[in-house]
Parts: sequence; C-alpha cells; structure tokens
Amino acid sequence: MLFRPTVESDLDRVLTCTVTEPISWAKPDRYRINLADGGYRPERTWIAEDGDRILARAVWWGFPDEEHPRALDCVYVHESVTDRAGLAAELLDAAHRAFRERGVPELPAFHIFLPNGWREDPAVAAAVDWRREIAARVGLTDELERLRFEWTPEVGVPAASDRLEFRAEPDDEVMVSVFRRIAVGSLDHATRRELATIDAERQARDDMGIYLSMPGERDWWRLAYTPDGRLAGLAIPSANGSGPVVGYLGVLPEFRGRGYVDDLLGEITRSLAEGGAERIAADTDTTNLPMAAAFERAGYRNFAVRLVLSESVEALPDEVLSESAE
Repeated sequence: MLFRPTVESDLDRVLTCTVTEPISWAKPDRYRINLADGGYRPERTWIAEDGDRILARAVWWGFPDEEHPRALDCVYVHESVTDRAGLAAELLDAAHRAFRERGVPELPAFHIFLPNGWREDPAVAAAVDWRREIAARVGLTDELERLRFEWTPEVGVPAASDRLEFRAEPDDEVMVSVFRRIAVGSLDHATRRELATIDAERQARDDMGIYLSMPGERDWWRLAYTPDGRLAGLAIPSANGSGPVVGYLGVLPEFRGRGYVDDLLGEITRSLAEGGAERIAADTDTTNLPMAAAFERAGYRNFAVRLVLSESVEALPDEVLSESAE
C-alpha cells in the first residue's frame, strides 16, 4: 500500500472517490471550487493507493496564502476495505508525519458537518462512530460540538444600535490590543485552548491573522464605544468561500452582562445585509450559551452542527506547550 499526497494528474481519479454515507464530504463540485481558490491543493489531498486503485482519500483545507492546512474536511474509504478505520488511520498517520516534518505546530482538526439531531439517525451516527475511531487512533481526541446558524432577509434587518457607537479603526496594533483584552474570560473553546498553549500576545496576533486572511474586507471591522467614549467591544463582519459570515464579535470583560452582544451582532448583520447579503452564516460552541441565545434573539436559525475532533492540549509537542510560559 502506498500513502502519498496527490499531484495534478491524479485529479480525475480523486474526483471518483464517492462517500455514500449521509455525512458531509468533498463532493466533486465542491472539490473543484476549493481547488480553484486555493483552499484545497493537490499536496493537501492524500491517498492510499494499491496499484492504480485509490482505496482511501483524505482532504485537508487551509487558507490559500498559508503553508499549513487548518482542517481535515473529508475521509473516504472504498467499500471493499474491511477495516475502514484502520486504513484511514494509516493514511492520516502518513500525512501527519509529513505535516510535522514541514513544521506544522498542531495537527489540523477533523471537521464533520452534521444535521441537527444526528445522534438519533442510525446511519449518520454510524458514519460518525468510525470517523471518531480514526481520529482517536491518530491522536485527535479532543471533541467539540458547534452550532451552525444562518440569517436570511425575511428575518428583517436590525436597526442601528442606540446604545453603542461603531467606528472604523485602521490601526492593526490597536486591534491586536482589543483582541487580547476580549480573550480574558472568553467562553469560546478555541480561544481558551489557545491561551493554554501560547501567550496572550501571540494568541491575539494569531486571531488577527485569521480574520485578515478571510475574504471579508478589513475596512468592514468596527470598534464599539459607549456614549461616554469608552471602548466596549469589537464587531467583524466577514466572509468565507461560501459567502458572508459573522466573523468575530466580543465584549470587553468590564462591559459583559449588559446585553451588548446583541448590539454587536446587530451591527454585523446590518452591515452585511446592507452590502447585499442574502445569507449570513455563523457558528458558536454548544457550551457558549450566551452567544447561542444572542443568535436566536437576532432571528438566526440553527440549521446544523459541526463536530470538531482535535489534538488534546496535553498531546501537543513540548515546544508548542512551552511557548505559553514565555
């Protein structure tokens, strides 16, 4: 069995890898779109090959201008393979070794997109079970479930806030300082996880880098101020390859508990809607109850779930963990 990244000449065979389970996967049209915009690359797609037969395929996604992939999007194993999880784990192990050799600081998480109530659907639950087994075998044992929301125009465009004033801020260093202040006491799983492995300054700059890398425009970003001029929060309308999204919003610790999350979300929604958005997508952790409630108050509909399987903090390399103490 040969485990390797693909090359351009493999494309036609890669596109024939069809997942028949009722679960998200890199379908041919989606694969071509992401390949064209740089989110997928031949070297981010790995195959297990027996002669001229592809028996397994794994597809990773990343920002087009970044060296390392950020997420595992799809795992396919041919129906003739008896031990699907075993072969898939070998394939991921081979890819992970290559990623480590190229300096990836943390293995990309496995993102599985699921319908609401997926645990009650035997076919979907079975598809998740063996993918969980793969993830466990390769060290992706940290589990997070995120709620997926969407806004559509029939909900109505929120009115401008009468409690906060929103201003553009072109200085990136000012924005970094705001990211850092908002991270204190955050309920967001990814933020808390990062602060356990790296220092607050780097975490803020990494967050800043993520949102700068997204297709949304930098000049859409707004700082929120109270009537007496005090900084209260940050609102980032943005976009990804699928369209407009709620990029980031956060309230400074000293202003939490006053309902400003609704004003920030309203500003993001209004900004994107006035820009012509027909759909605005957003995610939040199932454990972040205040954010989920804010989406519901704003008329966002919970339409699906994202299951994220990643390395546990304890399993990260020593050189990554040591950075948090610097």
